[in-house]
Amino acid sequence: MDWAEEYDVLVAGSGAGGVIGAYTAAREGLSVLLVEASDKFGGTTAYSGGGGAWFPANPVLQRAGTDDTVEDALTYYRAVVGDRTPSELQETYIRGGAGLIEYLEQDDHFSFEPFPWPDYFGKAPKARNDGQRHIIPTPLPVASAPELRELVRGPLDNDRWGTPQPDDVFIGGRALVARALTALAPYEKAATVLDTALVELVLEDGVVVGAIVEHDGVRRAIRARRGVLMAAGGFEANDELRQKYGVPGVARDTMGPPTNVGHAHQAGIAVGGDTDLMGEAWWSPGLTHPDGRSAFALWFTGGIFVDQDGERFVNESAPYDRLGRDVIARLDAGEMTLPFWMVYDDKEGAVPPVKASNVTMAATEEYVAAGLWHTADTLEELAAKIGVPAERLVATVARFNEQAANGVDTDFDRGGEAYDRFFFGGGSPLVSIEQGPFHAAAFGISDLGTKGGLRTDTAARVLDSDDRPIAGLYAAGNTMAAPSGTVYPGGGNPIGTSMLFSHLAVRDMLAR
Repeated sequence: MDWAEEYDVLVAGSGAGGVIGAYTAAREGLSVLLVEASDKFGGTTAYSGGGGAWFPANPVLQRAGTDDTVEDALTYYRAVVGDRTPSELQETYIRGGAGLIEYLEQDDHFSFEPFPWPDYFGKAPKARNDGQRHIIPTPLPVASAPELRELVRGPLDNDRWGTPQPDDVFIGGRALVARALTALAPYEKAATVLDTALVELVLEDGVVVGAIVEHDGVRRAIRARRGVLMAAGGFEANDELRQKYGVPGVARDTMGPPTNVGHAHQAGIAVGGDTDLMGEAWWSPGLTHPDGRSAFALWFTGGIFVDQDGERFVNESAPYDRLGRDVIARLDAGEMTLPFWMVYDDKEGAVPPVKASNVTMAATEEYVAAGLWHTADTLEELAAKIGVPAERLVATVARFNEQAANGVDTDFDRGGEAYDRFFFGGGSPLVSIEQGPFHAAAFGISDLGTKGGLRTDTAARVLDSDDRPIAGLYAAGNTMAAPSGTVYPGGGNPIGTSMLFSHLAVRDMLAR
């Protein structure tokens, strides 16, 4: 092989996993090249408003006085994930987060703070409904790293609408990526390049010794003496792969960057890597916008969801992945069609009571013109506009209002868990629908990225179909089959998993 460059470690992807993996390699004295397929750093992580990590009993939370324990967290995680993924992989994640935060906090470039966010299965054994398993990166003033202002992806409005990037502070996932890049910068043996995708792995005598990367149609070979870490996101932006593996929804409605097309997945499969969970994603309901895209939405302060029959079918305040999975299950069973509708009254006006749309809403008239938002003086008139039976919609709203008055949703248990009440300060999310005019907004299914990928062991080594590690090859983040299986245990699981297993991958390279 005619190697264009040689490093100890090659990292593909610059989301949470990629930047933490590259940082770990550089800090431990290894030469490292990080390649990012798009024109900006950050991947899907940079779109995250919080950038949180679910790391139970980590030093940040311990300083804040948590009484949580790793054992309790492991009990919870195993209860909700079950045996869908290897127990040793689950335990590695739960036990490893605290040590990673301790490692990162030794560097002043990193800073985290508690951000209480309830676990997503509040009735499971040892769930923490007070949010004491979740931390976020401390915001970073742009003035501390002005060169990164336009190099770190996001916020979503910047990509979708072309709005200027903030010139004051990095927050959420952007803060995590910016902090990691500033921490990486002083290391002379670390390099980063944009617009460069890993498209093929180089295998010699069963060992991955490097990769082929592509920039502007030109390919070159990069040797990786210690190993290749693929933390390049999922394949959510590739409709062909979504269809091949049976991932519901379409690329148009994902929250992942357009370059998340699965090159790393395909490269790993080509050298014998085994896969799992390839039909899975991190799901959410999606408010549909005039450009035709349904974008991840949460924090509903009113309204109910109804199907094509004018019936409620779900707990509207449930954690977004659970809600999305309920919709997909009904779609798969042929019991439902898209769009489904949020029906709400005029307490907050014509705009849907959605406080976190993750992309700024367009003008109301644009949604109306696109047939996505409707208004009527009566529920009967509204039903006609959205094509559902009038008598059923009237009865559905009447029943919901009765339950709101009683404070208990006996149909779908809305308000029955801490997360349901989180956006209401612990109060009831049952808000009656009685103040006309009445409104309806169209919803579809969105996702935060696919979660199926290459199977790995506890050191993030990619496994073949016989459970043998492929020497020199590692995977993390959404390129790795998620330890959480078919569930989303708590906010910060995707980012936390990506960070930890990228870190462990490099530690394994050092040990070997």
